[in-house]
Amino acid sequence: QVQLVESGGGLVQPGGSLRLSCAASGSIFSIYVMGWYRQAPGKQRELVATTTNRGTTTYAFSVMGRFTISKDNAKNTVYLQMNSLKPEDTAVYYCRAEDPRVVYWGKGTLVTVSS
Repeated sequence: QVQLVESGGGLVQPGGSLRLSCAASGSIFSIYVMGWYRQAPGKQRELVATTTNRGTTTYAFSVMGRFTISKDNAKNTVYLQMNSLKPEDTAVYYCRAEDPRVVYWGKGTLVTVSS
């Protein structure tokens, strides 16, 4: 089992920045990809960014150039640096991890972009 705990969400004004963190614990040795997804009210959950254990990253087109995913292997933590935030970035952000058999999800952290 893998446990994922997100933190760093909150209220921010348009154009502002936030950094989300996802701390992983448990049987993490077989995880090969981690990422961030988000779900806005009334919408489906969507991919934001992922990173593999080889360092390959992917981003949704809507966040390219504004968001950066990174990880600290020593701390078993994945980060999402979000800059130039827009009201349409408002959503619950979920951390996701995959091993060869199971997909794990965190409980989510709310990001609200509003003036």
